Order: sequence, then C-alpha cells, then structure tokens
Amino acid sequence: MTFSPLGSSPEYLTPLSPNVPSNAIDKQNDSASPSPPQKRRTSHFKEIGIDDVPRKLSGSQRPTNRRVRFQSKSNVFEAPDEEEDWPLDARSIPDYSMPLKASVEASPRPLPRISYARLITFTVFLASLLALLHNSPLIGSPGATPFGAKGGVVKGRGGFVREEVIHKRELAQRQNDPTSYCKRWSQQSAMVNGTIYMYGGRKTTDADQTTNEWNNDFLSIDVTKTWQITSPAQSGLPQPSGPPAVANGYLWHSYTSLFLYGGEYSDTPAASPSPFALWEYDIPSKTWSQHSSPSTLPGNNSDGGNQPVLDAAEGAGVSIPSLGRGYWFGGHLDGYTVAGWSQSVPRAYLKSLLEFTFPGFTNSGVKDLATTPAGDGGAFRNITDGGNQGEDGFSERADGALVYVPGFGQQGIILGIAGGNNQSFQETNTIDVYDIANSQWYQQFTSGSYPNRRVNPCTVAASAPDGSSTNVYMFGGQNLLPADNQTQYNDMWILSVPSFNWIQVDQSGQSVPPGRSGHTCEIWDGQMIVIGGYVGTDISCESPGTFVFDLTQLKWQNQFTSLSGGDPENQQSSQSNNPNALSGSFGYQVPAVVQSVIGGASVGGATETAPVATATGGPLATGTPVIYTVTGSNGAAVTETAPPGTVVVGGSSSPSGPNIAAIVAGTIAGVLFIIACYLGFCTWVYRRQLQLYKNHVAAAQRAAAAPPNEKAGGFLGASINRSSEDPSSRRSTDISSGPSSQRPGGRLGGGVAVPPVPSLPSSGPQRADSNANSSTEDLMMAQEPTFVGVLLNPRRSLRVVNRD
Repeated sequence: MTFSPLGSSPEYLTPLSPNVPSNAIDKQNDSASPSPPQKRRTSHFKEIGIDDVPRKLSGSQRPTNRRVRFQSKSNVFEAPDEEEDWPLDARSIPDYSMPLKASVEASPRPLPRISYARLITFTVFLASLLALLHNSPLIGSPGATPFGAKGGVVKGRGGFVREEVIHKRELAQRQNDPTSYCKRWSQQSAMVNGTIYMYGGRKTTDADQTTNEWNNDFLSIDVTKTWQITSPAQSGLPQPSGPPAVANGYLWHSYTSLFLYGGEYSDTPAASPSPFALWEYDIPSKTWSQHSSPSTLPGNNSDGGNQPVLDAAEGAGVSIPSLGRGYWFGGHLDGYTVAGWSQSVPRAYLKSLLEFTFPGFTNSGVKDLATTPAGDGGAFRNITDGGNQGEDGFSERADGALVYVPGFGQQGIILGIAGGNNQSFQETNTIDVYDIANSQWYQQFTSGSYPNRRVNPCTVAASAPDGSSTNVYMFGGQNLLPADNQTQYNDMWILSVPSFNWIQVDQSGQSVPPGRSGHTCEIWDGQMIVIGGYVGTDISCESPGTFVFDLTQLKWQNQFTSLSGGDPENQQSSQSNNPNALSGSFGYQVPAVVQSVIGGASVGGATETAPVATATGGPLATGTPVIYTVTGSNGAAVTETAPPGTVVVGGSSSPSGPNIAAIVAGTIAGVLFIIACYLGFCTWVYRRQLQLYKNHVAAAQRAAAAPPNEKAGGFLGASINRSSEDPSSRRSTDISSGPSSQRPGGRLGGGVAVPPVPSLPSSGPQRADSNANSSTEDLMMAQEPTFVGVLLNPRRSLRVVNRD
C-alpha cells in the first residue's frame, strides 16, 4: 500500500488497545455507510494508466514459395525437387563438347537416388536441436525458457481479428472464472498438505479496470504434480457466500483448516466493513463456518484479556501447525477495516502481536489454556508488552514479513523483517526476534551487505538437511520513497540463521520476474512458488502470474517439478515426522554461495552456528540449532563440515539427484561437437570430390577436342583400361570391350566408343563397388557433386575420392 505523504500524525494503537479515541468508532453515524473518504494513506497498489489488453489474432496465410531459375534466354521454368541434384544443362557446354552431349542423350541416365529415410531423419534431428536451443544462451536470448507458449501475431483470412470482439470474449470469461484474470495481488494464501489455497485479494479482468477489484474468489494450486508456469495446476473452488471480499489479510492454517483473519474492504467503490468474525474453512468437509465476536484471553505480556478482537490489515502473518498457533504482527486500523470507525479519524498503525491458538491445542502462555485445549472457535491473546516491544526503538509497522525458525528455545523463534509506516521504514540490518516460549521480543543485528528497506516482500524458509542452518529467502517488495517515484523490487536475498548473514543471489542471465509487491510465496519440494503481485502500470496483464524459483540451484525455472517421496509435511528425509522441522524443505540443499559464507557442505555442517554480531539475549545468545543425522543410501553419515569460504558438495538425504543442468549442457555440447566434426569431414570430402569433378571435366573437354588418332589414349580410354584391371569391375570391362554394335552408347564422331551408363544392381555383392562406379560415372556425365549429396551419403563420396 502507498503511504500517505509524510507529515501526518496518526495515533498509534494496538488492535485491542483501550486507548482507541472515543470518536473513532461511532456506530450510530458511521456503521451504515462510510463517510466520504478523507485524505489517507493511499494504496500503492492503485493502478493508473494501464495499457489495453494484448491483441489476440487468429488464422494465418502461408506465402507461396515457388522458386524459379533464369537462363540467358528469356525462358523461366520451375526448379526440380530439392531432393534431386540439378543436372548440368548440355546447352551450357561449349560446342567442342557436343559429342559428349550426344552420348548423354543417346543413353539417358536417371538422376542419382537419394535416401529419403536419411534425409527425413536428419531434418527431424536438426529441427529438434534448433527447437531445444532456440532460446539458449548459445544462439538465443539468455534466460528465456526453452519450452512453453510463444506469443505472436495471428492473422485471419481477412487480416486482423477485431480487438473489441476478443476483448469482450476474454472479459466475460475472466468474470465467470476465478482462475482467469488479467492481474492478481494482495491475496491471502496458505500451503496445506501439497495444496496452495488462495482467497480474495484484488484482481483485474480487464487492462483498463480501476474499480471493483476486491473479490472473494477461492482457488487452489496442486503442487503434488509437475506443471509449467504458463499453465499451473490451478483450480477454482466454490465461491463462499459468507466470508467478505478483503485484501491484505492472512490465512492461518492447521493441518485440516484455514482461518481467515483481517484484511481491508474496498475503497473504490467504498464498502462498509462488517463486525469482526473469524471465518474457518474445514478442508475435509469443504465447508465454511463463522466464529463471531471473539475476545482475548489474559496471558503472558498481554493486554489483560477480555478485549474485543478487531480486524486489522497489511500486517505480517505466520502459521505454525505443529504448535497449533498463528500470529499476526503490526498492520493498521482504519475506516476500511473496522466496523464503525469514523473516516474522520486517522489510520492507526500497530506494533502488537496477536496470537491465535487453534481449536484443540493448548498454550502455556495463555492462562486458561495451560492444560485445557482451546474450544471450537480457538483463542486469542494480544501481546503488547513482550521484551523491548514497549521501547521507542520498537516501532509501529505494516507490510512486513514474519518467518518461523525452529530449533532455538523450547518452541522456536519468529523473525520480523521489513515493513514501515507513513513516517519511517524498518531497516533490514536489524531483525526483530520473538521467543515463542517466553513471549519476549529481542533485536538482532545482521552481518554483511543488506537489502534496501522495503514493504510487502514475500519470504519462505528452508532447512539444511542436518538442521545446522535455516535459510530465509526474501523476494521483491516495494520502496515507497519518494512518493512520486516508487520502486518495485525483483531482487532475491538469503538471510542465513543463526549466523544472520545477508547474502544476495546473483540472478544475472536469468528470466527474472518483473519487480512486484503484495505477492505471496509458498515453499514445497525445495522450490519457492511466487503468486501474483502488483507490478505497476507498465505491464497491462500478467496471467497466470505464477513463478518458480529453485532454492538450491538459485535459478528461476519454467516449471514446478514435483519430487517423489517425503512425508506429508514435505520435511527433509533426515527430519521426517519431527514436529519441530520445517515443512516444504524436502529436496533442499544448501547452495554453494551460502556454504562459502557459513561453512559446511550442501547437506549442512555449518561452522557459523551463532550470530556474527553477538546476540544480546534470548535463545540466540544461549542456544544452538538442533542437529540431525544425515545418512546416505548405505546408511553411513554423510554430513561434512568446512570453514567459511570453502564449498563442499556433500552427500544427500534428498532425491534431488545429479546436476541435471550440467548433464543437459554436456550432452548438447557433445552433440554439437559431433555435428561440427561431421560437417568438417563432409566439407573435406566435398572439396576433394569437386576437384576430381573439375579434373574429369577438363580431361573430357581435352579428349573431345583432340584429333581422332589421339582420343584412344585420352581420358576415356585410360578410364576404361584402369577399370578393366580391377577384378571387381570385370562386368563393366566386358561390356566395354565387346562389339560396338552391342553397346548402346554408339560411337563418338572420331570413332571412339563411349562407355555406356551401367544400371545399379538391386542387390548382391557388387553393390558397394557399383556405387563407386556410379559416382565416378557421375563425374563423367557432367554431374557436379553437391554438398547435400555428400552430407547424405558420405561413404559413397569417400569411395570416389579414394578410388581416384
């Protein structure tokens, strides 16, 4: 969301603070309909000046490809088929070679036979190779995906299809299908058992749309199967009738349910928020239920309890199913989130941590849940005074991110990253750390260069196979200053815990998605799935707007690849079925660039096991990560350690397998090398055969021009005599030495017999030599060799070269 211009002074409140201004909520005057909007922090997702929908066309006209050949005379004729060699026209031979022409006409020889099977095989091979390399760095644009749909102009018989028709057809489809849209952002999403659920948010179905963007669409993406990013396994679920159309809320999730909390209502057109209710979606039964008017319970560092829960928006959320809890940090309250909030009262930013205990779970931090599980509607606790939360350096903020990291303390820690309000932004070189078991906040400084301050990034966390490091990936976000020149980021950063080193990912040469904010990210099979996001006004439509990043290879992929194996929570094999292990890390290995900073190997073994900047307190100061034993296929431990700056590719506890990219690159390089060698060989043979042809033509011309008594000793006679000396050519010699009346070739003007054109035998042991003879006679019959002919039959051409 775009912050309002600096200088306003909103009141800073927790979502449940008793200090809410008495005039903020006026149910009598403002609950029925909102007052005209006042000057408030405007949405940084507001789209202005969007271009129109890309033109879609149909049909195609294929141009006629008719080749002609011109001679010195004014006659034009069609060329023969491309598979056939072009015969040397006798009219192009000077007059002194006419006797040779007479022999050719007297005994016409069929054109050389071409192996169509070889030609088709070679053509298919080249076409496949070019298709694979079309967008490769070798001959195409780097980073482009080699597969998938290619956009282009399509023409019909009458030219271009009318844009208005296409526009209306697509608009109608998008309005009726939640999976068809122009752009989508600010949605709520959650990953449960291999399915990504998405609810609400904002979307456009038309490039020019600027109103009615809020929706309550309900969708899912299946990540238990492999799919292309151009067509993800996305399905529309029944649109609920009860849950409101909200954006910038959060979907907490247990193993069997989704819980919709918070979010803001539409401001264009203005919509009145409803009284707060927590909506639950039961996944097995596929039903929605409402839990109305909940209040908080007293607990550690809380507000005292018995306070009504209010809707907040633009906060940061995280779910921890193993603990049965969900958290919401910061955000804001205003007339588009809280029912009855007067539009004349400024927006209030928050720094409280709202905790929700899932139904059926206990919580030692809540007084009434220490031994008794929460009821059907769950239980809320509002943490307002935990650790340094009440200090001046702990600022109110919205649009940040929360990340759960297990293994520190009794229940793990939560990291608060990025965010800001309309006066200041949170720097990324300081991370807020929440100790779950003790309900305490701490601050931890990072090491190394760090990202620019930002709001609305997305984050996922992946665990090393041995648990020695948890690597938090952050993609995108938005810089709101200056207000008239906001920047959408598309950079990728890794925060490695517990060392708290920031590491920037080198994305050069890749097809990186455009900068965005308000997107959501999920992790499964060691891959980050990026969904939607606001991309500014330069891109009119971006559908489906789903992208995949390989967290191990640090590469953007053209598809999501589902891995076989793993437990239902998709944990590392070495951490399988451990309630404290991270979900979605199956198949993940520590990237080389991270190893060079924290030490260890691809399976773990990090040597940096504490913050580089000494921790001031909490689990990071007193604890170390939980280490798991990683075993290979033979049962032996494969975890290796190495100092920072050294990269060790260790054993694997996951099915990630060999380096597929290296294998493919090596295979392509080998194929190209073989093709280059073959073409070089054929070039050499072609040049030799062409030189022999020229020599034969010159000899034939000299023989034709010589006096009659010299022709018998010329080229033709020499060729016949040499052929008769070869036992394998005895049949040809016998025919040539017979009576001239039996030879179909007749005699030349000087009385010298011209050898007839032998027909190739259909089978038998003489076929190979007949091919050689035929090639030699091709030279004698003015058949100039072609490179294509050599390419398709190099053995025959090589025999001609060796024979001469």
